[in-house]
Amino acid sequence: MIMTPKPLICVPILKKDREDVLKVATEAIKLGADLVELRIDALLDNDPQSVTHLMEEINHPIIATNRMREEGGYFMGSESERTGILVEAADYADYVDIELRTNEKLRSEVIRATKSAIISFHDFERTPPRNELLEIVRRERDLGAMAKFSVMPQNRQDTLNVLEVVNQNDNTIGIAMGELGRYTRVVAPLLGSPLTYASLDGGSAPGQLDLNDTKEIIDTLMAGDY
Repeated sequence: MIMTPKPLICVPILKKDREDVLKVATEAIKLGADLVELRIDALLDNDPQSVTHLMEEINHPIIATNRMREEGGYFMGSESERTGILVEAADYADYVDIELRTNEKLRSEVIRATKSAIISFHDFERTPPRNELLEIVRRERDLGAMAKFSVMPQNRQDTLNVLEVVNQNDNTIGIAMGELGRYTRVVAPLLGSPLTYASLDGGSAPGQLDLNDTKEIIDTLMAGDY
């Protein structure tokens, strides 16, 4: 029997204020989150020095993300400002998430700065056809340590396509969002997805499961106790 490595569980933190970020981070760590994702785009104070100090205070494995508006983010500055903050944060993060559709020069600067890059793609409206998803993942894997795509399914077949793409590619995080795709968040890890996202306070994307539920379901499925 081939054993799938246990996936990492990450809690995204989508808070405006330092105190609220630290509160969620402390609770997530206490409940066993392997990683937290600091959504820099949500912070009111996104000065690079403030961001890196906050990351030091969290003192836990971190994914640094400064999501572009076109993919559901809140950062209001220029693209060079957005990616520049990620470059500054890279020394303090275990992973940096940068979108595939980022300007190539700016994207390369972020990738060079980070220990481990997650190259991501998000579509909150639809799920691209399977061949298109495979091409997105191929490009992402050529650039970074992990590929990530998060899409909105319109039917059950879309969710199955997401899982099939994950199954065919190593180091690939694949998520079907919303209620329809909720189950993919715990099934994709069984097919090799190295990481999944879970919430403490409503989550950062439609369909995220609670951290405790995510841990329990994945543990049960991986143990075969069902």
